[in-house]
Amino acid sequence: MKDIYFEKDYGRLYEKIENGECEEFIFRHELGVVQHLFIKRNIPIELEGEVFYDLVTPYGYGGPRIVSGRDENRAALAAAFEQAFREHCLEEGIVAESVRFHPIIKNHLDFGSCYELSFKRNTIQTRLAGIDDPILTEYSASCRRDIRHGLKAGVEYRVIDHPENLKDFKELYTSTLQRNDADSVYYFDDEYFQNCIDWLGDYLVVVEVKYEDKIIGMSLNFVCGDSIHVHLTGTRQEFHQLAPAYILQYALVLWGKEQGKQLIHHGGGRTGEANDKLYLFKKKFGRNEEFEYFIGQKIWNQTVYERLCERVDAPADARRFPAYRLDDSLVPIS
Repeated sequence: MKDIYFEKDYGRLYEKIENGECEEFIFRHELGVVQHLFIKRNIPIELEGEVFYDLVTPYGYGGPRIVSGRDENRAALAAAFEQAFREHCLEEGIVAESVRFHPIIKNHLDFGSCYELSFKRNTIQTRLAGIDDPILTEYSASCRRDIRHGLKAGVEYRVIDHPENLKDFKELYTSTLQRNDADSVYYFDDEYFQNCIDWLGDYLVVVEVKYEDKIIGMSLNFVCGDSIHVHLTGTRQEFHQLAPAYILQYALVLWGKEQGKQLIHHGGGRTGEANDKLYLFKKKFGRNEEFEYFIGQKIWNQTVYERLCERVDAPADARRFPAYRLDDSLVPIS
């Protein structure tokens, strides 16, 4: 399955944000092939002058995945991967790893014996394949009503495949973050958006919603293989009554259906709580089947891990992972 989160150019987008380098480990074995994309980060603690590293999945989802092999050999292939990757980590000075597994591909099922898994939250999809009318089947009644109201009032939309620039989107997205007093981690600079165009332009689709020639909503989406991933969105609060956030999704569904895509993935809420506001908003676009999102943790060098924890006076069994990083090591996922 081809997916944007396993493209190395996607991983490169987050090198600056994660303060590391994107690398790929390809494990080829007689039982099959495993691909693993990650960002390798310098640990800012030296032991006798030696530098060590830890790994994190680029923003979004990923983790190791089996790309070829027979179903009956998946468990044995995952075990062989674990052994080979452990040797690689020891040779490269890699101490620990944080993985965000892919909820659609469900690769946590193959590597649950390799990593310590934790369920984080459900994520939402709008199903497109095999459904005559996704708007009727997937959308809530209130969502459909608000879309009809906005369109009747004169709201227009267009889908821009392979946009030439993201200037208008960046301005609207940034203003939305400022209005909502969002955490700094959700802000992206000009270089990030230009890299999106330069490296991933073939995968980008922008949706634009306008009212009386004024842009009131935009979304930036990744289209790869059979899936559409909603990446970032922005709207103007003063036009909230015209439902620009809903019409953005409506336009994307119509376009995705025309393109023969299987689903639109919206991600999940900010927490795993059933009353999470972001989760409940996204749920309006996918009333039926949800995905389960898991993270994984792994200590590849226990001895060095404990020494690093001792150096910063942090208990090795702390809930924070890796414990020697005194800041949050995982970028929040929406």
